[in-house]
Amino acid sequence: MSIDECERSGRLIEEAAEQHSFLPDHNSQYLDAKYWDERFQKEEEYEWFKGYKEFSHLLKPHLEASSRILVLGCGNSSLTADLFCDGFQSLTSVDLSPAVIERMRQRAADKGMGAIEWRVADMLDLPFADGSFDAVIEKGTMDVLFVDNDSPWSPRPEVCARVHRMLAETHRVLAKDGVFLSVTFAQPHFRRPFLQAPQYDWGRDVATFGEGFHYFVYGMRKGKRAADDAAAADQGMNGSSDRVTLKESPMHEHMEQDDYLLRMSI
Repeated sequence: MSIDECERSGRLIEEAAEQHSFLPDHNSQYLDAKYWDERFQKEEEYEWFKGYKEFSHLLKPHLEASSRILVLGCGNSSLTADLFCDGFQSLTSVDLSPAVIERMRQRAADKGMGAIEWRVADMLDLPFADGSFDAVIEKGTMDVLFVDNDSPWSPRPEVCARVHRMLAETHRVLAKDGVFLSVTFAQPHFRRPFLQAPQYDWGRDVATFGEGFHYFVYGMRKGKRAADDAAAADQGMNGSSDRVTLKESPMHEHMEQDDYLLRMSI
């Protein structure tokens, strides 16, 4: 191994150790606003999954330059700033943590992005009127709602209720023909029963990105639900009509561990 390679390996180890220090003792703490506030006071920036450039080509066909966009659970990710720099400048970003919202507001202002609106808000109870946005985007935020679940095949009632509160609020604030874009590691056979529940009238497209371990981008256009979508939803958690078959990755083995959200940043 060359000196440069040794130095790079050392930096990666240091970065991994630093990131590990932000991990909670239990997965359920990911649902605690206090955990995120304390973490964001120390952590400058972190991207769940891949960065915007890795999947922007899957988002942009669903968006217009004039789209009013809401980013859920923005955290300290650069996603909102990346969207702004890519020409989407009617942006509102929300997070449960006052600490990160203040930091991101100041960071954006320092970079000439003062037009972005930053608000402290709970995605389960959004402070916006019906039909306020043309697009709602989340990256890894919905996944947090599942962190204390025992089995992806049989979500507990309280987990299902939590997820549907988030989806109902997203559906409510979307304008007619608005689109919900969800970036996640969750495969279609796990997400379909939620996204295609009968109370939501959106259609659903799905695309993948990433190598080795795949990520998914779900696009749900309000008012575009097809008859076959309703039939697929009726199959419940055991339905397999749109299951995506992927080469299994060792990463899947870590999803039940306390640090699986960190491990997914590959």
